[in-house]
Amino acid sequence: MAVKKSELYSLLWEACNKLRGGVEPSRYKDYVLVLLFFKYVSDRYKGQRFAEFTVNEGASFDDLIAAKGKPDVGERVDVILQKFLEDNKLVGALPDVSFNNPDELGSGKELVDKVSGLIAIFQNPAIDFKSNRASGDDIIGDAYEYFMMKFAQESGKSKGQFYTPSEVSRIIAKLIGIGDIKQETGKKWTLHDPAAGSGSLLIRSADEAPTDDNGDSIVTIFGQEKYPDTAGLAKMNFILHNKGTGEIKSGNTLANPQYTDDFGGLRKFDFIVMNPPFSDKDWTDGIKPSEDKYKRFDGYGIPPEKNGDYAWFLHVLKALESNGKAGIILPHGVLFRGNSEETIRKAVLEKRYIKGIVGLPANLFYGTGIPASIIIIDKENADKREGIFMIDASDEFKKDGNKNRLREQDIEKIVQTFIHQKKIEGYSRFITYKEVLEENEGNLNVPRYIQKIDDTLPQNIASHLKGGIPEVDINSLERLWKISPQLRQEIFTCVDEEHNIYNLAIKPNEIETVISEDENIKVEKETEYSSLFETWKNKVKDSLLNINTDTNPKELIRSLGIEILRDFESAKLLDNYDVYDFLLNYWNEKMQDDVYVIKASGYDAGREIEYVYAQKKAKDENGEEIKVDDTSKMKSFEGALISRDIIEQEYFETHLMALNELIEKSALLESELDEMREEESGDEGLLINALNEKGDGIPKANLNKQIKELESKKTSEVIDDITKLIELFDAGSTSEMEKIVKSNIELKTYELRNKNGSFGKAKLRNALKEANDNAIMPETYVEEYNALLSYQAKLTEKEEADKAIKDSQKELDDLVLAKYGELTIDEVRHLLFDKKWMARLESDIIDAIDQVLNSLASKVFLIAKRYEHTLGEIEEKTAQSKAKVKSALERMGYTW
Repeated sequence: MAVKKSELYSLLWEACNKLRGGVEPSRYKDYVLVLLFFKYVSDRYKGQRFAEFTVNEGASFDDLIAAKGKPDVGERVDVILQKFLEDNKLVGALPDVSFNNPDELGSGKELVDKVSGLIAIFQNPAIDFKSNRASGDDIIGDAYEYFMMKFAQESGKSKGQFYTPSEVSRIIAKLIGIGDIKQETGKKWTLHDPAAGSGSLLIRSADEAPTDDNGDSIVTIFGQEKYPDTAGLAKMNFILHNKGTGEIKSGNTLANPQYTDDFGGLRKFDFIVMNPPFSDKDWTDGIKPSEDKYKRFDGYGIPPEKNGDYAWFLHVLKALESNGKAGIILPHGVLFRGNSEETIRKAVLEKRYIKGIVGLPANLFYGTGIPASIIIIDKENADKREGIFMIDASDEFKKDGNKNRLREQDIEKIVQTFIHQKKIEGYSRFITYKEVLEENEGNLNVPRYIQKIDDTLPQNIASHLKGGIPEVDINSLERLWKISPQLRQEIFTCVDEEHNIYNLAIKPNEIETVISEDENIKVEKETEYSSLFETWKNKVKDSLLNINTDTNPKELIRSLGIEILRDFESAKLLDNYDVYDFLLNYWNEKMQDDVYVIKASGYDAGREIEYVYAQKKAKDENGEEIKVDDTSKMKSFEGALISRDIIEQEYFETHLMALNELIEKSALLESELDEMREEESGDEGLLINALNEKGDGIPKANLNKQIKELESKKTSEVIDDITKLIELFDAGSTSEMEKIVKSNIELKTYELRNKNGSFGKAKLRNALKEANDNAIMPETYVEEYNALLSYQAKLTEKEEADKAIKDSQKELDDLVLAKYGELTIDEVRHLLFDKKWMARLESDIIDAIDQVLNSLASKVFLIAKRYEHTLGEIEEKTAQSKAKVKSALERMGYTW
């Protein structure tokens, strides 16, 4: 089975937990990612000739396994990793970690346990990349990105700058146009990041670039990063994303740029992406700006000494080819701050290099909460450019812990709006250079040009005074009236045409029903969750039913997403970007794992089952006690791709219904037992003597014991007489026995003699048992005894139901297990597409439509209630209440 992202993420985070306590959160990444990198390279390249990496004996992950549990495991791991780095000329290129570091990992047994535990986690078969070569690059690279994000979150302000949120990286990658370049003979396009961090922005941008006939990217990547350890992370990131030829150099870009040409100037690049440190106060370290040998500030001016935003900006302009394109993330202040920055900004605007600006939400980046912007630079045909396309996406986000985060729909909306230059009120528009330079003196502050739509309804003083609903409130529900114009007349009636005042025409509690039962609303709802969804479903069916080793999952979801945006563009209830979000969220949650598995293993993987076994103790190769699966004791199972729920509902619905009826019966009996216990477990309760020590349950043993104890209290004269007869029989006193029989008429109803007329011992004992059965319980105990018997009967019924459930579940398990093995490829495709993927998305869409309708109904209700009582009515009611209170106080003797 191929690696699943979700499982890989879970295992790697488990590795982090091994380090908690001694290692700083910002250092988790170094240990865990170095091991992840080493494991990946070792699995992929060990034993391969002419491979990208050399994995020799003594320098593979197998050697780490052999070192596990040894007293000197930390030292052994360091030696193995050092040999690998030397063999591949990577010494100094990766983060500097030592697995023999007592300051971070402890000493003695603590260090041995931590390091051995880390190795054991990476031994897990779920992350065996030898068998995952078809999909490993995307899986491992994305896992690396995920963990860079998690580490940035934990590191906070101290080290958050090494990571650009992937959502922002993806936007920049699409906006700079790198996906539109063409392959040219002898031309290798270049992509650069002067503040590369861990390389995620470079990688996302390179991913957008086309490939040549051999499947190789036609773009070469180059990065520079100030901190060597972070540069090491970038190098690993390149390799794990199958971009090992990417180059990363360490050094201060502004003071000592590592990429220069043969003439001592800055090397020129076709594309540049960058997220530099915001408002860098130390940008002049190692540089005298007025004597900058790279002439980056010539013609623009020198940025402020304590704010390096424009120093980085001008570095990009200088390092960009004459037709180059760039995407830069900078704090929002660069768009409007004055003094020297205003001078620089106007000079840049005069050259018309800026093609677009995207205002982002605040609190998006790790290490800072200030709002930022993406500035898109395009030197190609800049002199003919007439203006700048602006987007204000500052309100488009979701809360994610203590940070804000762009949703999938936010990303796609920005990209589609920018690419197609769509004007959306309150969100985007084209601004001419004349408007910026002549009318606004070079100020690029986004809110100056894009005014947000205020959808709050103003309070109407006249309506508060006189009553009635103003038309402006009703017009705010235009979305509803466009779907069903007659609804407006059905819900509201005009009472003052001169002033456009309305009243509610129906009762407030009827609003939701009237809206949901409206024929036009029903038709629109049906159109969106059925017709529009079916249209999209039919378009994407072939691509999802024919996934193979050549399928590119990222291109696949891209095409699915673009198509769903188009097909739901006509929807009136749902926003097509909301529907896009449902698809992308499900893709990230589950669907992408399925696609990667199918890509690696084919649709045959739909027959595979994952078992959960009980654990047993065993010894590992070092003699250490460990827990392993006991394959003779299966606890549960689940389909690797197709859940057992789907199999049960599709093929064994009758059996499932019967099982569910048994489960419901058992639950009902359990609730009845609980009710009986709660009613009779008080101080004088009839079941109190059978309760456990905690007083919250009745063990079966307690119940039976108490019943027997009460039965022993049964008494009657006839029992005493028969007991005496047995004693006399044993003593041989037949004459005394005859006297007792003659004196007790009740004894004549019992068979005490044999056929020959003599007393029989067996007859006497049977008579005693019959007498006991017929004995009368003392009235004091009867009620308790009957309550115990009722509880016992109910408990017996519950036990029988539970046994039936167990037997039925076992039968269903056997049927389902057998069915997995019998599934045809066509059945697997049908179950995946119709019963899993599409069923989930359709459910999301239906739920969302219902939420929209509920929201609209709530808004109608609020509008109707807003002016329900006039100020005069409220004052009169207040006066009446005040008078009643005053009168009551006076009756109690209070006067004033």
